[in-house]
Amino acid sequence: MRIVHTADWHLGKIVHNTYMTEDQEHVLQQFLEELKEIKPDVMILAGDLYDRAIPPKEAVELLSRMLTTIVYDMNIPILAITGNHDSAERMDFGTQLLRRNRLFIQTKLNPDLEPVIVEDEHGPVYFHLVPYMEPAEVRKILQKDDITSHQEAMAEIVGQIQSKYDLENERHIFVGHAFLAGGMDSESEERLTMIGGTPYVEAELFKPFTYTALGHLHQPQKVKYDHIRYSGSIFKYSFSEVNHKKSFTVLDLDEKGIDTLEQKPYRMQRDLIRIEGYLNELLDTEEVCEDYCHITLLDDGEIMDPIGKLRKWYPNILKLERKMTGTQNLHELKRVKERQQMSHIELFSSFYENMKGEPLPENRKKIMENIVQKVVEEERGR
Repeated sequence: MRIVHTADWHLGKIVHNTYMTEDQEHVLQQFLEELKEIKPDVMILAGDLYDRAIPPKEAVELLSRMLTTIVYDMNIPILAITGNHDSAERMDFGTQLLRRNRLFIQTKLNPDLEPVIVEDEHGPVYFHLVPYMEPAEVRKILQKDDITSHQEAMAEIVGQIQSKYDLENERHIFVGHAFLAGGMDSESEERLTMIGGTPYVEAELFKPFTYTALGHLHQPQKVKYDHIRYSGSIFKYSFSEVNHKKSFTVLDLDEKGIDTLEQKPYRMQRDLIRIEGYLNELLDTEEVCEDYCHITLLDDGEIMDPIGKLRKWYPNILKLERKMTGTQNLHELKRVKERQQMSHIELFSSFYENMKGEPLPENRKKIMENIVQKVVEEERGR
């Protein structure tokens, strides 16, 4: 069985006030051409099909065209899950009807954790589709009152799967959307909630599976084991991703498990790049750069209309800045990294202390935790 693993399409994404839909469509059209050559038996789409709960109509139309082409025209079944950017409730519409046409979109956790089974010449392959869910949602569905974190939720799900199936002697594929401890993240990934603990899940949980197809982290990578992988996003969605080599994963299964595994690159019409230099040097060119640019100017003195001058040769400038001194740069970098690691409650506590001059009281902290949890659940339901 040949399987293609992709994820994090984020259709409708806006980067620095610029819609990426045209670029996303270009990448996906190239992806369709690759699928014709690869001829997979199954395609996995591991969450974040859209970039937000209510995507623009252009994004909805693009997803519809892609899925229709793959399922109907190319006759490739799709096994998809919703991610933390998707609205599970909206995407649940019509899923039972779509399943009859081999488009499986898992939007909520099935209490009996029934897998999708696809047969090949060696027998069944079990695909366990586990969409992104908050720990509170998993606690309610599985009726386990002690679940308070992403790790505990995933451990319970995996434990129940192991109790029902022979993972050692059968072929089982886990499809999930989570932040594995040890995975390399970037600025464009929305933080998962940390109420009751960290957002991380231990990779060791997935070791018994034949292959684990993950979404959420945008850099293609394995985590701890070769068979536990993020396919990465289809496009660079922030300048923190400029060094990423965007790709999707292709694996072949034999009767025992994985026979071959490789990464296939996506092809983009415009890249995201960083450029640094003096204004006169950057203007001393005869070739227009069509890539999306983050330009850092090294000039010390006053510059008249730098963006206007640069746009002649760099029409797709998304960000222009002056280089900071070493001390300023290190201080700003440290501040950004610290805030990236903070939970919603920690950010609010820091804000409260800055405004009030005193720590956030414990009773108010509990109130804010409940409010944050409610807002997160409502945002996912829009």
